[in-house]
Amino acid sequence: MHIGKGYSFKEVILWTFRDILQLSIISTIPTVLYLIFHWRWLTFPWLPIALLGTAVAFVIGFKNNASYDRVWEARKIWGAITNASRSWGIMVKDYVTNQHAKNPVSEAALKDLHLTLFKRHLAWVTALRYQLRENKSWEAINLPHNREYRDRWFKVEEQETNLAEVLKPYLPAEEYDLIMSKSNKAAQLLALQSEHLRKLLEQGFIEDFRHMELERLLVEFYNQQGASERIKNFPYPRQYASLNMWFIKIFIFLLPFGMLQEFEKIGSEYIWLTIPFSVLSGWVFTTMERIGETSENPFEGSANDVPITTISRNIEIDMLEMLHIAHALKPTAAQNNILT
Repeated sequence: MHIGKGYSFKEVILWTFRDILQLSIISTIPTVLYLIFHWRWLTFPWLPIALLGTAVAFVIGFKNNASYDRVWEARKIWGAITNASRSWGIMVKDYVTNQHAKNPVSEAALKDLHLTLFKRHLAWVTALRYQLRENKSWEAINLPHNREYRDRWFKVEEQETNLAEVLKPYLPAEEYDLIMSKSNKAAQLLALQSEHLRKLLEQGFIEDFRHMELERLLVEFYNQQGASERIKNFPYPRQYASLNMWFIKIFIFLLPFGMLQEFEKIGSEYIWLTIPFSVLSGWVFTTMERIGETSENPFEGSANDVPITTISRNIEIDMLEMLHIAHALKPTAAQNNILT
């Protein structure tokens, strides 16, 4: 997520440089043929091109609205995960007690029990964000211009480090080996939490009401994980994305052919203005398309994504501080005004 005042002109140009180069070639060739080689037949009426541009603008607007909805839903999901994680922390801390325990334990042992439940939850958050950062074939981050931009301006932790190493500090050895053998690690971590709560109920560290409340939070975590997976695993419909791209290509190809006659009406010396104005007009459409493209998949690891790495770190800091545990964790620092 970009947190600065906005993208600088330099960043935007670098991000869309390939488009600008292609638009320059597309607009220069018909202009040169028309003006230098006198191919006067090489024009199209402006009206149908303008009508096509209007239709393309509507299609781009539809796609960008749908893409923004996906981003905003993803942000709400991770806001809900943050709130539920804090609730899990205070409930574990204040519900799991010696009050009804069959064999009460020391305060130190009780704190270790709380920490076990906390760390298993942090393992779930970690496993979930790694699963959401996995590459999918349809994601825009795989395109050359997006990869170049990412490699130049920021790094994504989940794509630079290994889940196996990151997950190890949160879990005991036997649980770690069990989880690493599973395909959906995050889902299985919640199953382990539920199993542990059942054992605590049997031992009397929680009673029925507290057990139900803690289980309710586990169900909430499953709901939010499922909502995240729905966005991750179901792309913006390809028929809309593909047709939208082809509509834009047809429009920018026809654009200079329509502008030639329009500038010639002003004077023959103004025909060369077809090139910069065609590039500028086409650039607006291609850039709007690119904005929608980078918003389609809010967990892929682009500069415009929901910053789940940052959110996860904040959750961990909040929960450790609930137990008054000293730690060296700091909020994730922005890289060139970009939070991941």
